[in-house]
Formats: sequence, structure tokens, C-alpha cells
Amino acid sequence: MGVLNVTPDSFSDGGRYRDPEDAVRRAIAMAEAGADLIDIGGESTRPGSDPVPVPDEIDRVVPVIKRLAAEIDVPLSVDTRRAEVARAALDVGAEIVNDVTAGSDPAMFDAVVASGAGVVLMHMQGEPKTMQVSPHYDDVVRDVRDFLADRVERAVDAEVSRDRICIDPGIGFGKSLQHNLLLLRHIDALFDIGRPVLVGPSRKAFIGRLLGIEDPDDRMEGTAGAVSWLAARGVHLVRVHDVREMVRVVRVVDAIVRAVDEP
Repeated sequence: MGVLNVTPDSFSDGGRYRDPEDAVRRAIAMAEAGADLIDIGGESTRPGSDPVPVPDEIDRVVPVIKRLAAEIDVPLSVDTRRAEVARAALDVGAEIVNDVTAGSDPAMFDAVVASGAGVVLMHMQGEPKTMQVSPHYDDVVRDVRDFLADRVERAVDAEVSRDRICIDPGIGFGKSLQHNLLLLRHIDALFDIGRPVLVGPSRKAFIGRLLGIEDPDDRMEGTAGAVSWLAARGVHLVRVHDVREMVRVVRVVDAIVRAVDEP
């Protein structure tokens, strides 16, 4: 899944693709580099970020999604936690809603059902503004797994088709360095929920802390390490900024995993 932030303040590429023409060119380049999905977001949910008014979020994502739906064959996802934004994006060609709050908007599941879209349910402790202020879990792997299992059932109860649901542990969303590492280490604990697992480690702060790197753009090798680990363990999707490079990483890991001993 290629990341396309049409925002002024996302932690890594904020401000680069605010112009719809720049955003469309970037998405086309990611599709050509091998992205299976493009995820378009109009509101930064980085730690410390402020909410964006719904009309502004719609104005940012809808023109880009409308253009891309007509120009590329890669499925499009809208990264939003608001049902109103989701509806607007789905109306112009998005096929998936990537919701960092796992359906906290009471109208979100209705929007997904009405359009027949897919949905990504992500775990986040707290709100973006304060989520990194002393996050706490009794058992982070168990707590995140139980939350996601519950949200899947709530979505199904709201008539979202189970086979259209994906889950995401929310790396960096209300988690300490150790929480993130434990979730990655035990990512297979999520598999028994029975839904595809998406993970977004790309350029995240935990990589910066491990490597002593402040600049998110300089975290590609650390991202590759996390992506390699996840691919080797059978994670279904990774959400990344550096599509060409991570496609290559995944292809090599996949070839190793699938290699069969000759008789």
C-alpha cells in the first residue's frame, strides 16, 4: 500500500503533494513502481496533530481520488476517520476506507455498507494530539488483539461483510518503542482473528529512536528491516512511502519463504 498524504503537516511527506497535480503524479509513480493499493489521506494523524475540519479534508482528498480513479487501475483507499469524508471519497472512486479509529464515527460502518467498500480497522490508544503521552497496556499484544477482534465483530454486526475487513495494529499510534517492537515481534498473534493484517512501519519514530535518526526521510533501511520481518511472517499488506524499494524487499523475502528443497 503506497502512502499519499495530501496534507501540509504529515510527519514525513507533509506539504509535498498538496497540489492535486503533484499528488496525481506521485500516485501514478507508485502504481508504476508496483503498489497494489494507494492510500490517500487529507488529515495528518501523527502524534501531536490537530483535527482538520471535515470540509477541508474533503477538499483535499476528493479531487485527487476522482482524478486517480479515472487514470489508474490500482484500487484507492481513503485514509479517514470520518464517515462524511469516507462517503465523499467513495462516491468518486475510492474502494476502501482506512480508518485509524476502527469505526469510532457511528456512521462509518453505514457508509462502508452502503458503498460495498472494504475497510481497514486500526488500533489507536487515545487521540492523535495526546496518544504518545505515557501510553500504557497490561499486555500490549493481547490488548491490541482483543480490541481488533471486538471491532471486527462490531463491524460485522453492522452488516459490513467480514471478507471486506482488514486489521492493523497501529504501529506508532499510542505505543512506546517497546510496545511497537512487541507488536512486530508477535504479529502472528493477530492472524487467528481471521482477517488480513496490514502494518504501517514506514519511516516511523520507533525506527528513528532505534537508529538515532531524526529525519524521517533517512529511515528507509530501518523500514526495510521491519518490512522484511513482516513479509517473512506472512503479513498481508505493508503501508509504505518508498514503494519501489519495499516492493523489491518483499519480492526477495517472498522468494526465500516459498523456496522448496529439491529432492
